[in-house]
Amino acid sequence: MGRNMIESVMGGVVLMVAAFFVFFGYEMADVEAVRGYEVQAVFSRIGGLARGSDVRVSGIKVGTVVDHELDPVTFDAVVTLSISPEFKLPSDTKASITSEGLLGEKYVRLEPGTASEVIAAGAEITDTHDYRSLEDQVGEIIFLATGGSGLN
Repeated sequence: MGRNMIESVMGGVVLMVAAFFVFFGYEMADVEAVRGYEVQAVFSRIGGLARGSDVRVSGIKVGTVVDHELDPVTFDAVVTLSISPEFKLPSDTKASITSEGLLGEKYVRLEPGTASEVIAAGAEITDTHDYRSLEDQVGEIIFLATGGSGLN
């Protein structure tokens, strides 16, 4: 009877420690969605960008991708971003989709411009740069290395 009690207590301690590590990992990972004002950006290719992906300025998370959908007329990808209200982006901000290293997750990188006007909630970022896959980049290097004169 005493052995079962000790095993039960030790099992409870192990579960509490595991719960602590899960809580600590969740808090440190900063995986929650940013609540703020929404803006949209239109891309012709998003390269597997997922809902919940980061939106970053200078490598620091300032928002979250909350939705993406296909425009039925132009067949472009319309990405909806939620930006933290403490960051007021200039109206000439540029948006691009990039990844962390070769196999890292994709995120939206914002490059703030110098305009004095700010992007209003519900507005659209018009200066966007599509995702360039590794295959595209390698092909471009090979084309240039073999005497190609440029790309379109």
